[in-house]
Amino acid sequence: MAVVDKVVRAVTLDGAFRVVAVDATAAVRGVVGAQHATGSAARCLGDLVVAALLYRETMAPDLRVQVILKANDGKSHALADSIANGSVRGLLQTAKGATSFDLGSGSLIQIMRTLHDGRIAQGTVEAPANGGVAAALMVYMRRSEQVDSMLAIGTCFDGDRVARAGGYMVQLLPEVSRGPLAIMAERLEDFRALDPVLRRDDFGADWLVEQLLWGMTFERTGESPVRYACWCDRARLVSALASLDPAEIRDLVESENPIEVSCDYCGKGYSIAGRELRGLLVPS
Repeated sequence: MAVVDKVVRAVTLDGAFRVVAVDATAAVRGVVGAQHATGSAARCLGDLVVAALLYRETMAPDLRVQVILKANDGKSHALADSIANGSVRGLLQTAKGATSFDLGSGSLIQIMRTLHDGRIAQGTVEAPANGGVAAALMVYMRRSEQVDSMLAIGTCFDGDRVARAGGYMVQLLPEVSRGPLAIMAERLEDFRALDPVLRRDDFGADWLVEQLLWGMTFERTGESPVRYACWCDRARLVSALASLDPAEIRDLVESENPIEVSCDYCGKGYSIAGRELRGLLVPS
Protein backbone atom coordinates (compact mmCIF):
# COMPACT_ATOMS: atom_id res chain seq x y z
CA MET A 1 0.00 0.00 0.00
CA ALA A 2 1.34 3.42 -0.96
CA VAL A 3 2.19 5.73 1.89
CA VAL A 4 -0.12 8.77 2.01
CA ASP A 5 1.30 11.65 4.04
CA LYS A 6 -1.10 14.15 5.51
CA VAL A 7 -2.01 16.31 8.47
CA VAL A 8 -5.45 15.97 10.09
CA ARG A 9 -6.97 18.62 12.37
CA ALA A 10 -9.81 18.23 14.85
CA VAL A 11 -11.41 20.01 17.81
CA THR A 12 -13.62 18.69 20.60
CA LEU A 13 -17.11 20.17 20.63
CA ASP A 14 -16.85 21.00 24.33
CA GLY A 15 -14.05 23.44 23.52
CA ALA A 16 -11.47 21.54 25.56
CA PHE A 17 -8.90 20.33 23.03
CA ARG A 18 -7.53 20.96 19.59
CA VAL A 19 -5.64 18.06 18.01
CA VAL A 20 -3.29 17.95 15.05
CA ALA A 21 -1.94 14.58 13.89
CA VAL A 22 0.53 13.94 11.09
CA ASP A 23 1.82 10.98 9.12
CA ALA A 24 4.95 12.23 7.37
CA THR A 25 6.63 8.93 6.48
CA ALA A 26 7.34 9.51 2.79
CA ALA A 27 8.33 13.14 3.37
CA VAL A 28 10.80 12.19 6.09
CA ARG A 29 12.24 9.47 3.85
CA GLY A 30 12.87 12.13 1.22
CA VAL A 31 14.51 14.56 3.64
CA VAL A 32 16.69 11.94 5.34
CA GLY A 33 17.73 10.50 1.98
CA ALA A 34 18.60 13.90 0.50
CA GLN A 35 20.80 14.68 3.51
CA HIS A 36 22.38 11.17 3.56
CA ALA A 37 21.63 11.08 7.29
CA THR A 38 22.16 7.98 9.40
CA GLY A 39 22.08 6.98 13.06
CA SER A 40 20.64 9.29 15.70
CA ALA A 41 21.24 12.27 13.40
CA ALA A 42 18.71 10.79 10.94
CA ARG A 43 16.21 10.22 13.73
CA CYS A 44 16.64 13.79 14.98
CA LEU A 45 16.19 15.20 11.48
CA GLY A 46 13.06 13.10 10.92
CA ASP A 47 11.58 14.20 14.23
CA LEU A 48 12.36 17.82 13.39
CA VAL A 49 10.45 17.56 10.10
CA VAL A 50 7.39 16.31 12.01
CA ALA A 51 7.84 19.10 14.58
CA ALA A 52 7.90 21.75 11.85
CA LEU A 53 4.69 20.38 10.35
CA LEU A 54 2.91 20.26 13.71
CA TYR A 55 4.00 23.78 14.65
CA ARG A 56 3.07 25.33 11.31
CA GLU A 57 -0.33 23.62 11.21
CA THR A 58 -1.23 24.80 14.72
CA MET A 59 0.39 28.23 14.92
CA ALA A 60 1.02 29.51 11.37
CA PRO A 61 -0.77 27.37 8.75
CA ASP A 62 -0.41 29.88 5.92
CA LEU A 63 3.20 30.90 6.62
CA ARG A 64 6.65 29.47 6.01
CA VAL A 65 8.10 27.97 9.18
CA GLN A 66 11.68 26.92 9.90
CA VAL A 67 12.52 24.95 13.00
CA ILE A 68 16.21 24.78 13.92
CA LEU A 69 17.97 22.69 16.54
CA LYS A 70 21.46 23.75 17.57
CA ALA A 71 23.38 21.08 19.45
CA ASN A 72 25.51 21.94 22.44
CA ASP A 73 28.74 21.03 20.63
CA GLY A 74 28.56 24.34 18.74
CA LYS A 75 29.05 22.51 15.43
CA SER A 76 25.93 20.52 14.74
CA HIS A 77 22.54 21.84 13.70
CA ALA A 78 19.44 20.50 12.00
CA LEU A 79 16.77 22.49 10.19
CA ALA A 80 13.29 21.65 8.91
CA ASP A 81 11.61 24.03 6.47
CA SER A 82 7.84 23.82 5.93
CA ILE A 83 5.59 25.94 3.68
CA ALA A 84 1.83 26.38 3.39
CA ASN A 85 1.29 23.95 0.49
CA GLY A 86 2.55 21.07 2.63
CA SER A 87 6.04 20.86 1.14
CA VAL A 88 8.86 20.22 3.57
CA ARG A 89 12.63 19.91 3.28
CA GLY A 90 15.55 19.79 5.68
CA LEU A 91 19.23 20.35 6.36
CA LEU A 92 21.66 18.53 8.60
CA GLN A 93 25.15 19.61 9.62
CA THR A 94 27.23 17.53 12.00
CA ALA A 95 30.89 17.24 12.84
CA LYS A 96 32.68 15.50 9.97
CA GLY A 97 31.82 11.82 9.87
CA ALA A 98 29.46 11.99 12.85
CA THR A 99 26.16 10.08 12.81
CA SER A 100 24.93 11.31 16.19
CA PHE A 101 23.14 14.48 17.22
CA ASP A 102 23.35 15.30 20.91
CA LEU A 103 20.60 17.43 22.45
CA GLY A 104 22.36 17.78 25.77
CA SER A 105 22.36 20.70 28.17
CA GLY A 106 22.85 24.00 26.35
CA SER A 107 21.24 22.98 23.05
CA LEU A 108 18.72 25.40 21.54
CA ILE A 109 15.51 25.28 19.55
CA GLN A 110 14.73 28.24 17.31
CA ILE A 111 11.57 28.78 15.29
CA MET A 112 11.25 31.36 12.52
CA ARG A 113 8.04 32.38 10.75
CA THR A 114 8.20 34.35 7.50
CA LEU A 115 5.31 36.82 7.62
CA HIS A 116 3.30 37.93 4.59
CA ASP A 117 5.16 41.24 4.42
CA GLY A 118 8.54 39.49 4.37
CA ARG A 119 9.43 40.19 8.00
CA ILE A 120 10.62 37.28 10.12
CA ALA A 121 9.25 36.56 13.58
CA GLN A 122 11.44 34.29 15.63
CA GLY A 123 11.97 32.91 19.08
CA THR A 124 14.65 30.80 20.74
CA VAL A 125 14.61 28.78 23.94
CA GLU A 126 16.99 26.32 25.54
CA ALA A 127 15.98 22.73 24.91
CA PRO A 128 15.77 20.28 27.83
CA ALA A 129 18.69 17.89 28.24
CA ASN A 130 16.38 14.88 27.84
CA GLY A 131 13.33 14.15 25.77
CA GLY A 132 14.55 14.89 22.26
CA VAL A 133 12.75 17.02 19.69
CA ALA A 134 9.29 16.53 21.21
CA ALA A 135 10.39 17.85 24.61
CA ALA A 136 12.18 20.77 22.97
CA LEU A 137 9.06 21.76 21.02
CA MET A 138 6.87 21.44 24.11
CA VAL A 139 9.17 23.78 26.02
CA TYR A 140 9.11 26.24 23.12
CA MET A 141 5.30 26.20 22.97
CA ARG A 142 5.04 26.91 26.68
CA ARG A 143 7.75 29.56 27.01
CA SER A 144 7.69 31.36 23.69
CA GLU A 145 4.05 30.95 22.61
CA GLN A 146 2.45 30.65 26.09
CA VAL A 147 0.41 27.72 24.81
CA ASP A 148 0.03 24.57 26.90
CA SER A 149 0.44 21.55 24.65
CA MET A 150 0.96 17.82 24.97
CA LEU A 151 2.73 16.13 22.08
CA ALA A 152 4.76 13.19 20.90
CA ILE A 153 6.92 12.77 17.82
CA GLY A 154 8.61 9.69 16.43
CA THR A 155 10.73 8.40 13.56
CA CYS A 156 11.36 4.66 13.46
CA PHE A 157 13.64 2.74 11.14
CA ASP A 158 14.05 -0.66 9.54
CA GLY A 159 17.82 -0.68 9.21
CA ASP A 160 18.71 2.64 7.58
CA ARG A 161 15.28 3.04 5.96
CA VAL A 162 12.60 5.21 7.54
CA ALA A 163 9.76 2.85 8.41
CA ARG A 164 7.35 5.44 9.80
CA ALA A 165 7.40 9.05 10.93
CA GLY A 166 4.62 11.00 12.56
CA GLY A 167 3.26 12.59 15.68
CA TYR A 168 0.54 14.63 17.30
CA MET A 169 -0.02 17.83 19.23
CA VAL A 170 -2.91 18.26 21.67
CA GLN A 171 -3.51 21.87 22.64
CA LEU A 172 -5.45 22.78 25.75
CA LEU A 173 -8.12 25.35 24.95
CA PRO A 174 -9.42 27.94 27.44
CA GLU A 175 -12.65 26.02 28.04
CA VAL A 176 -10.92 22.84 29.25
CA SER A 177 -12.05 21.66 32.68
CA ARG A 178 -10.41 19.37 35.21
CA GLY A 179 -12.41 16.25 34.22
CA PRO A 180 -11.60 16.16 30.49
CA LEU A 181 -8.00 17.18 31.23
CA ALA A 182 -7.55 14.19 33.56
CA ILE A 183 -9.04 11.83 30.96
CA MET A 184 -6.78 13.18 28.21
CA ALA A 185 -3.67 13.01 30.39
CA GLU A 186 -4.39 9.35 31.18
CA ARG A 187 -5.07 8.52 27.55
CA LEU A 188 -1.85 10.12 26.32
CA GLU A 189 0.13 7.78 28.56
CA ASP A 190 -0.60 5.11 25.93
CA PHE A 191 0.81 7.38 23.23
CA ARG A 192 3.87 8.74 25.00
CA ALA A 193 6.24 6.25 23.29
CA LEU A 194 5.31 6.50 19.62
CA ASP A 195 7.44 3.77 18.04
CA PRO A 196 4.94 0.95 18.83
CA VAL A 197 2.10 3.18 17.61
CA LEU A 198 3.89 4.08 14.39
CA ARG A 199 4.57 0.44 13.58
CA ARG A 200 0.89 -0.52 13.62
CA ASP A 201 -0.43 -1.63 10.23
CA ASP A 202 -3.43 0.68 10.61
CA PHE A 203 -1.44 3.75 11.64
CA GLY A 204 -2.37 6.98 9.93
CA ALA A 205 -3.22 10.56 10.78
CA ASP A 206 -6.98 9.87 10.74
CA TRP A 207 -6.57 6.79 12.94
CA LEU A 208 -4.39 8.72 15.40
CA VAL A 209 -6.96 11.50 15.81
CA GLU A 210 -9.70 8.95 16.41
CA GLN A 211 -7.64 7.16 19.05
CA LEU A 212 -6.64 10.32 20.86
CA LEU A 213 -10.23 11.56 20.98
CA TRP A 214 -11.95 8.22 21.47
CA GLY A 215 -15.16 8.63 23.45
CA MET A 216 -15.16 12.40 22.98
CA THR A 217 -17.45 14.30 20.64
CA PHE A 218 -15.26 16.07 18.11
CA GLU A 219 -15.32 17.70 14.72
CA ARG A 220 -12.74 17.01 12.06
CA THR A 221 -11.83 20.54 10.92
CA GLY A 222 -9.66 19.70 7.93
CA GLU A 223 -6.69 17.94 6.44
CA SER A 224 -3.67 18.96 4.38
CA PRO A 225 -1.24 17.04 2.17
CA VAL A 226 2.38 16.61 3.20
CA ARG A 227 5.24 15.90 0.82
CA TYR A 228 8.98 16.19 0.50
CA ALA A 229 9.86 18.83 -2.08
CA CYS A 230 12.55 21.42 -2.63
CA TRP A 231 11.69 24.79 -4.08
CA CYS A 232 15.20 25.74 -5.14
CA ASP A 233 15.62 27.22 -8.62
CA ARG A 234 18.18 29.05 -10.71
CA ALA A 235 16.76 32.52 -9.95
CA ARG A 236 17.03 31.99 -6.18
CA LEU A 237 20.61 30.78 -6.45
CA VAL A 238 21.58 33.76 -8.61
CA SER A 239 19.94 36.11 -6.10
CA ALA A 240 21.88 34.46 -3.28
CA LEU A 241 25.13 35.37 -5.04
CA ALA A 242 24.18 39.05 -4.68
CA SER A 243 25.61 38.90 -1.14
CA LEU A 244 29.13 38.55 -2.59
CA ASP A 245 31.49 41.48 -2.79
CA PRO A 246 31.05 43.41 -6.09
CA ALA A 247 34.65 42.66 -7.03
CA GLU A 248 34.00 38.93 -6.63
CA ILE A 249 30.85 39.18 -8.73
CA ARG A 250 32.79 41.02 -11.44
CA ASP A 251 35.40 38.27 -11.50
CA LEU A 252 32.68 35.67 -11.92
CA VAL A 253 31.04 37.65 -14.73
CA GLU A 254 34.34 37.92 -16.61
CA SER A 255 35.27 34.29 -16.10
CA GLU A 256 34.89 31.91 -19.05
CA ASN A 257 34.07 29.03 -16.71
CA PRO A 258 30.51 28.58 -15.47
CA ILE A 259 29.80 28.52 -11.73
CA GLU A 260 28.91 25.05 -10.53
CA VAL A 261 26.67 25.16 -7.45
CA SER A 262 24.29 22.72 -5.81
CA CYS A 263 21.33 23.11 -3.48
CA ASP A 264 22.15 22.24 0.13
CA TYR A 265 18.62 20.91 0.66
CA CYS A 266 18.20 18.52 -2.26
CA GLY A 267 21.63 18.31 -3.90
CA LYS A 268 20.39 19.41 -7.33
CA GLY A 269 23.24 20.90 -9.34
CA TYR A 270 23.16 24.12 -11.33
CA SER A 271 25.61 25.49 -13.88
CA ILE A 272 25.43 29.29 -13.98
CA ALA A 273 27.18 31.25 -16.70
CA GLY A 274 28.97 34.43 -15.69
CA ARG A 275 26.77 36.54 -17.96
CA GLU A 276 23.74 35.60 -15.82
CA LEU A 277 25.25 37.62 -12.97
CA ARG A 278 25.63 40.90 -14.85
CA GLY A 279 22.39 42.20 -13.41
CA LEU A 280 23.91 41.96 -9.91
CA LEU A 281 26.40 44.71 -10.83
CA VAL A 282 23.69 47.20 -11.80
CA PRO A 283 22.93 49.59 -8.92
CA SER A 284 19.37 49.14 -7.65
